[in-house]
Amino acid sequence: MELQSYLRALRKRWRIIVGCTLIALSLAALLTLLTPKTYSSSIRFFVSTADASDNSQLAQGGTFTQARVKSYTQLMTTPQVLGPVAKEVGIKDGASSIEPKVAAKAAPDTVIIDTTVTDTNAKRATAIATSLGKQFPKSVDELERVSASKPSPVKVSLVQTPTKGVKVGPSWPMNLLLGALLGLLGGTALALLRDRLDTKIRSKDDVEAAAEDVTVLGAIPYDSDAPKHPLILQANPHSSRAEAFRSLRTNLQFVDATDHPQVLTVTSSLAGEGKTTTTANLAFALANSGSSVCLIEGDLRRPRLLRYLGLEGGVGLTDVLIGRVALKDVAQRFGEHRLMVIGSGATPPNPSELLGSEPMKAVLDDLRGRFDYVVIDAPPLLPVTDAAVLSRRTDGTVLVAGAGIVNRDQMLEALDTLDAVNANVLGIVLNRVQRGSRGNYYDYRYESFENEEAPQTDPEAKAVVEATRSGAGRTGGEPAPLRRRERLGR
Repeated sequence: MELQSYLRALRKRWRIIVGCTLIALSLAALLTLLTPKTYSSSIRFFVSTADASDNSQLAQGGTFTQARVKSYTQLMTTPQVLGPVAKEVGIKDGASSIEPKVAAKAAPDTVIIDTTVTDTNAKRATAIATSLGKQFPKSVDELERVSASKPSPVKVSLVQTPTKGVKVGPSWPMNLLLGALLGLLGGTALALLRDRLDTKIRSKDDVEAAAEDVTVLGAIPYDSDAPKHPLILQANPHSSRAEAFRSLRTNLQFVDATDHPQVLTVTSSLAGEGKTTTTANLAFALANSGSSVCLIEGDLRRPRLLRYLGLEGGVGLTDVLIGRVALKDVAQRFGEHRLMVIGSGATPPNPSELLGSEPMKAVLDDLRGRFDYVVIDAPPLLPVTDAAVLSRRTDGTVLVAGAGIVNRDQMLEALDTLDAVNANVLGIVLNRVQRGSRGNYYDYRYESFENEEAPQTDPEAKAVVEATRSGAGRTGGEPAPLRRRERLGR
């Protein structure tokens, strides 16, 4: 990942970082509250030789005491020294209970020993340090004395009396600072890990990170009421969602200005990403701007457009393609603007072949001369080839990406499918964007015509079946297999 990718991930997952930091701060505060208070008292010893009458002896004595000081710091915590201290202070457990409380250290190349006594009781810490200041010189004198008649060559002097016990822990500022630091580090690591594991497309940044060469035409906010009122431009024209569709219309009108696309295919990677509602609202927005628009229900397998618009769908595109009815007989006017709608008609057994046939090309050429825009609601790309076949007949293709529904690999595979047929990808519309589970694209199920009861009992549908089986409107051969590239990265 590049630096920009890291920053994008952190900006997107900032809630995780903040949450981890708050948790770490809370734990640090709780730990500080539960930790007993500790106090310390310090003393300082000076080690010298007992006999230093001339300069040579003074130099030798200094070297000798420096060598001894390191051993004395270890001697400080032995029962030889701490036993009498415990007895004097009145600690029943003896030297073993005092040893963890005493710490002695000597600075390099010096003869000074600094000793600190730490205890949960300030008075007891001072008492131990006071007793240690008396006992340690005695213990050194006893150990260094060669005989009872000869004095010890080493003299230990107390140069700093025990300080009054002062509080040393726990430290609220230090603990909270450490907790915040650990929380930030942990939250950052968790945010980056979550970003790496979460491949769902959720924002414009995700789209641009996955496919840098594809334009994001617009972002449509999520609306839980969309299934009840799919045509938001008609139901609530002043809403933010309606404004997003008008912005999409404007952006689309400026795409490829030198060779303005007139016939558009709108598709998605998976089912449930909102391509049909996006197509309907886009066509309505174009018609609202004064353009003449023909909206075609190009999903011949699972048509839903006419149901969303409240129109009849007895005959439609399939009837035109097999030559059963004229194109003008299946077009229905919608609303007060120049918007005409053509339904899918009866469900055929070979939708991809019908959409890629010469009659379909003739229909689009006819509509191109009559309307400013022709917008086709096509099936999803990954389950079937219909949209890929149809995109070869149109001037441009718009891919709808459902935020939180499609993942990065599925969107890239859909784009690669369009690239494989040399489709002109105008851009991506990010749908269902939140304002402020890994899907399976085979969930978009299609049943053959023979397995559907309604079309079998419909005489018009049977006529379509017979016509398509006899070869009308076909380019020949079985439906082409779905073309996919081995490499999903673009």
